[in-house]
Amino acid sequence: MADYCADSRFLVKRLVKEIGSGWFRALADPATGNVIITSRVSIIEVYSAFNRRVREASLSLLDYAQLAADFTSIYGAEYQIVELTVAVGDRARVLMEHHALRAYDSIQLASALITSEALQAAGLSAPTFLAADDRLLNVARAGGLAIDNPNVHP
Repeated sequence: MADYCADSRFLVKRLVKEIGSGWFRALADPATGNVIITSRVSIIEVYSAFNRRVREASLSLLDYAQLAADFTSIYGAEYQIVELTVAVGDRARVLMEHHALRAYDSIQLASALITSEALQAAGLSAPTFLAADDRLLNVARAGGLAIDNPNVHP
């Protein structure tokens, strides 16, 4: 049993077959007792990813409806959500000022760093940060987070 902070690309992998999907599905299985933590912005990013696939014709509207329903159910029931607070926003801004990060990536990382600090302050283990973006993972590692990438788990 462990804690993981997952960015939205990871959450998509749970529902869409890609490199690392099987690995993340096993990791996120509620029976493992693992805790998956993600930022509130993940819901927007995941729906955006599904909609992009519809526009690119790699996902039908019918499949989109099913994936969206499945994600909505999982998101609310199985993930712990880090809200977009002033502290998260301020930390994300600092991360963007010091690193070449996109806005939502900086929010995901800020959420993970703040979560890690809170868990460690409570005497608990820090979470592992899960992302499929090497630049984001490098910044997370530099910030003291353990990291993992689904692309190394075919």
